[in-house]
Amino acid sequence: MVDKETFKTMALSLEGAWEMPHFDKTAFRTKKRIFATLDAAGQTACLKLTPVEQSIFSLIDPTIIYPVNNKWGKQGWTFVELKKVKKNILKDALSKAYKESLAKK
Repeated sequence: MVDKETFKTMALSLEGAWEMPHFDKTAFRTKKRIFATLDAAGQTACLKLTPVEQSIFSLIDPTIIYPVNNKWGKQGWTFVELKKVKKNILKDALSKAYKESLAKK
């Protein structure tokens, strides 16, 4: 339900956010910390949530929002299927990831 350009617009609308390459993805950063990435095809985003936020968002629909399948997932990195997620849910999750990146020391 969200396309690549809409995701980029949402991420870059957050104060101080900027976009830059990160391997084969596009990273969205604030204060030099990545809070989200977008795969090259624009189908999947990855957000840095807290593990608690990750578990809550995953309850909505684990086929749409789910942990990365390795140690990064245990740290809160969470995949979001953009073609399936509702815009308001993504906006909330993206905001939480952004705030989490600001809170880090």
